[in-house]
Amino acid sequence: MSIQIQQNKCTGCGQCIEACPGNLIKRGEGGKAWIRHIRDCWGCTSCLKECRFGAICFYLGADIGGRGSTLTVRKEGDVNIWSITDREGRLQQIRVDQKKANQY
Repeated sequence: MSIQIQQNKCTGCGQCIEACPGNLIKRGEGGKAWIRHIRDCWGCTSCLKECRFGAICFYLGADIGGRGSTLTVRKEGDVNIWSITDREGRLQQIRVDQKKANQY
C-alpha cells in the first residue's frame, strides 16, 4: 500500500506534510508535496484525508482486495467524498457527511 502525489493537483498547502506521522512527505520543487521513497509509506491515509484538492491517491493493491484501484478524498463543506477508481477507469463514490457520521 502506498500513496501517489499528483503534482498537477497539488497546491502546496502543506496539510499532508503536517499530517504524515512518518515525516515522509516533503516540500519539493515549486513548494509542492512529494514523497521520496514510496515504499516507506505506512498506508495510514492521514495525508489522503487532509488533502482538500484530491492530489493524493492511495493505491489499493491486491493484498487488500483493491486489484490496483486508487482512492482519493475531497471535501465539499461538511461532506467528505471518497472516490474509488478501478483499473478500467470506473468510478465509485461514497459521500460522508461529517455532521451525521456518528449518528445511529
